[in-house]
Amino acid sequence: MVVSGVSGAGKTLALQTLEDIGYFCIDNLPPSMLEALRTRVQAGQRVAVVVDTRAGEPLEHAEASLLQMKRDGLPVEVLFLDCADEVLIRRFKETRRPHPLATLEPSLPEAIHKERVLLAPLRAIADQTVDTTLFRPHNLREAIRALYGEAKACSPLRVRVVSFGFKYGVPADADLVFDVRFLRNPHYVPKLKPKPGTDPAVREYVLSDVETQEFLEQVRNFLAYLLPRYEREGKAYLTVGLGCTGGRHRSVVLGEELGAWFAAQGYRVAVEHRDVARGEA
Repeated sequence: MVVSGVSGAGKTLALQTLEDIGYFCIDNLPPSMLEALRTRVQAGQRVAVVVDTRAGEPLEHAEASLLQMKRDGLPVEVLFLDCADEVLIRRFKETRRPHPLATLEPSLPEAIHKERVLLAPLRAIADQTVDTTLFRPHNLREAIRALYGEAKACSPLRVRVVSFGFKYGVPADADLVFDVRFLRNPHYVPKLKPKPGTDPAVREYVLSDVETQEFLEQVRNFLAYLLPRYEREGKAYLTVGLGCTGGRHRSVVLGEELGAWFAAQGYRVAVEHRDVARGEA
């Protein structure tokens, strides 16, 4: 995939979103280097590159390379991001960043016009053109995911579930923390006390409690509401902490259950039991 377009239209955000989806991304690739990517594309790796005026090379070279790739049957697509001039001017003034052609043209409107002329070859062969004039950042992310994202089974949001013991401290990188110390504790059952939360007997004991099932239902409903909104805002990583007293029994069981639920919803999930081996709790 080749991403191009006028400066200020959102190419950086588009590339970041493609990277979250799973593309290998390269920004500001000189057109003359497009041929070098043919082996990666042929090998099946999803590659996204930004090609625009910053490299200072004629974009006709990119046009010729891309057309040849398509004639050779390679799965190449060109995405062009456009935007109204008045909005581009406002965005550059707000960010106080110089236009890539500012050194060549005396004014911002002239630089924008010159860039449109230089980009004409790529715009002419674009498979998709997205006008970001009225877009906020989350609108562009949604548009990119709608065009190039896969099914929910490959959601860009990556989830990490961490069980822990409050006696050892809350994980510093946790975005959400749930305290499960109110649930009945296997620690006080002699035959369960030495077993970890990964043991089937401990799991059955914890999950057979009505309050545990009520808690899980409430947490799942909360997360089902929250996760799509995190994705909409472009959040790529989420760490959920589940804590009991020592991180050995209840939080481990709940961590496994929540991890399985995340996976069933199509999220890429990793489950970590930080304190399960630190002794009985």
